[in-house]
Amino acid sequence: MVFGEKLKSARLALDLSQKELAEKTGISERSLYSYEQNGILPRSGNIRKLADALNVSVGYLLDEEETDPQKDISQDIFIANVKNEYGIKGAREATEILTRASTLFAGGELDEEAKDIFFQSLMEVYLESKEEARSKFGGKKRASRSRKAAEK
Repeated sequence: MVFGEKLKSARLALDLSQKELAEKTGISERSLYSYEQNGILPRSGNIRKLADALNVSVGYLLDEEETDPQKDISQDIFIANVKNEYGIKGAREATEILTRASTLFAGGELDEEAKDIFFQSLMEVYLESKEEARSKFGGKKRASRSRKAAEK
């Protein structure tokens, strides 16, 4: 199924009209119509809004062969949380790490449960390292600013 078909199917599964989905996401009805009927792909920010509103993963919407709407949704939630906590740069960095890590399994023998455990661990390590860096380096910036302010 292609993006537009998946979008429409997920919307109808939640018994939402295009108008209701537009209100929920802030995306115009005209754009939603174009996505569903004309095969137009939205910008990445709008794809994320649609996935969130429809309770499906971004990967499901974008991968024509994916049939599980919840596939990798924990990674989508992780990226959204990283963006809220560390901004767009942190979200890009986390996305890149997860993308590179997923290539490790191309054609591999690990089952889905083992992959999920790996990615969950990777996400936890990423957040721990960001917190450690924030406390280690964030404090120095504040301390040096305070010292400079005191010197003036």
